[in-house]
Amino acid sequence: MHWIDDHSAKVAESAAGHETTLAESIQHGMDHYLSPTHLFEHVQDSTYFEVPQVLGGKWHIPNIFSEPLWKVGDLTIVRGQLTKFMVLELIAALFLFLAFTWVTRKASSGGRPTGRLWNMLEAFVVFIRDEIAKPAIGSHDAKRFLPFLLTLFFFILALNLFGMVPSLGSATASIWVTAAFAVLTFLVVVGSGMKKMGVVGFLKAQVPHMDLPLFMAVFLIPGIWLIEIFGLFIKHFVLAVRLFANMFAGHLVLAAFIGLIGAVSTTVLIWGVAPVVVLASLALSVLELFVAFLQAYVFTFLAALFIGSAQHAH
Repeated sequence: MHWIDDHSAKVAESAAGHETTLAESIQHGMDHYLSPTHLFEHVQDSTYFEVPQVLGGKWHIPNIFSEPLWKVGDLTIVRGQLTKFMVLELIAALFLFLAFTWVTRKASSGGRPTGRLWNMLEAFVVFIRDEIAKPAIGSHDAKRFLPFLLTLFFFILALNLFGMVPSLGSATASIWVTAAFAVLTFLVVVGSGMKKMGVVGFLKAQVPHMDLPLFMAVFLIPGIWLIEIFGLFIKHFVLAVRLFANMFAGHLVLAAFIGLIGAVSTTVLIWGVAPVVVLASLALSVLELFVAFLQAYVFTFLAALFIGSAQHAH
């Protein structure tokens, strides 16, 4: 009887120890694979491309500049080190240049559009011209800004789609990249408005025409003008944040799903978790593919609206 009690106690102790080990293993995996540092590493910019371990794990981008390109005292402003997102931007620019050079040469021959690439690019161009540029800017001015809007749309779309390829990443998941797009849009909006109305005319046009008594106009018009100028900066700031937040969050959630496999890789739970995670990741990838097109469209559409508002006074 005592032997049975001792054996039962040992079995219970062994089970408790196994349960503790399993719980500790899962907790350790969660702390590593689902930690913000680990997840952000897969989404943010870096000086290397992540590849499967059989190919080396990491492909480092060579540093072509031994010294920083711009320093102010001890502060480095421009490092000169190529990063993953820079390489992707160069690849996207080269691909778009080659694709549209080919399409332009084919179109200049006067022949009918043939081939999937030609028809797809022409469909996008016609859609942006007829459904974005003309309604937002006006038929008279749309043609002048169409090259800028097309460049925005296709460049952002290419960078978004790169994020769907394993080991690449999306450059639009960086606030600095989306901020550059927003700054360019701001310069086009303000520059084109000032070119059409003059500097003073553009600044005056920020306040809508109101028939107010003099004692009210003295207080209201300067306040409204300050709000409108502040809003001009805020609109373009939000333009950058919207694209960055959507792309960053989507890839972060996808990285978290994949991280669940690594979190339970040392336990039998992987056989139950992995299939669910893979199916969820596939579903999320389809959603991310839709978001890639949607965010390129939204950014281009809002840019066209801002340009149109600058071309036409209140």
